[in-house]
Formats: sequence, structure tokens, C-alpha cells
Amino acid sequence: ELKTYPVVRRAEYSAKGSSNFGMNVGFWPLFNHIKNREIEMTSPVEMDYRPEGERGTLARMKDASGSWTMSFLYRTTDLGPTGEDGRVKVVDNPEMTVVAIGMRGPYGMGTVNAGLEELEKWFAGQDAWEPVGDPRGLNYNGPQVRTRDKWSEVQVQVRPKSKGGQPAAAAAAPAAPAPASPETPKN
Repeated sequence: ELKTYPVVRRAEYSAKGSSNFGMNVGFWPLFNHIKNREIEMTSPVEMDYRPEGERGTLARMKDASGSWTMSFLYRTTDLGPTGEDGRVKVVDNPEMTVVAIGMRGPYGMGTVNAGLEELEKWFAGQDAWEPVGDPRGLNYNGPQVRTRDKWSEVQVQVRPKSKGGQPAAAAAAPAAPAPASPETPKN
């Protein structure tokens, strides 16, 4: 699915190394940040991945090395100031368009890699869009939800491909593929 997000304010915690471990390390500084400022927790929690090597590629993350950023999203851009708060940085991200695939199951690199594999197939099967950013995961459920039932999205920022010096029409983009079983949601 193609999605366009507006400008969003977010609290970020960044580090290098295992992003699976980082999901635990980054949570508490971010939680304390919003708690101290009386900001309500929102969903999703965002994980941005910057794999070692060339940026902006869909190379699967494999061992989850590289650097990562965990973010809690603010409801509005006027909720508190931007700037640094210890290891937490509050920033406004610009509007962006992404291609996203929904995934069911545990949060972490296994699910991200499976989603990236499907997105690679999608990019190979169309010629209207190209990736311009590193992958990210949006994790929607808290710890009370069974691991097999957790819902997330794997996303990559995109832009229209140029055709003869003119951007490709957004309407020409095919729909993203549905995830393969067993990740397909059951409604």
C-alpha cells in the first residue's frame, strides 16, 4: 500500500548494534521522556533501520547490525518543544510517501526481513516508484498482545521514478502485494 504521512513530531532514541536488543534499550528513555512531559503514549512505535553499507537500498538487514532509531510519535507538532532531552531528541520529520506491507507476528528483524523481501518483489514488478530511504517498522501492539497476533508494517520511503525528465504519475502505481501466509490478517 502506498501511504503519504504529514509532518510528524517524534521523540527519538538512536544507537548502533543489534536493533532487536535496541527495542528494549530505547523504550525506557522514550517512555520516561513522554511521562515526564505528560504526553500520552501513541501507537505505533517506530523503528528506523540504517544497515551497514549503501544507504537507501533494500538490502535485507540479516544480522540487524548497523544503527537504529526508536521513536515515539507525538499527536501534534505543537505538543512540546523540539530539541534534546538527555539521549532523547525531539524532531519534526517532513512529509513522506512510503510503500508499506502489513505483517503479523513477532517484532524484530525476522519480520522486517520478510517484509523487505516482499517489497523487493513489488519494486521489481513495477516501474512507477523507486526507494529513497532506509527501511522502518511501525509496531502497533503492546506487550499484552500475543506475539503471533502482533501487527506491524514494514515501510520504505519512495518517490516517483523519472520518465523522460518527468515524474511518473502516482496513480500508475500498482497495489503492494499481500503478505504471504501465515502473516495474512484474518478478519
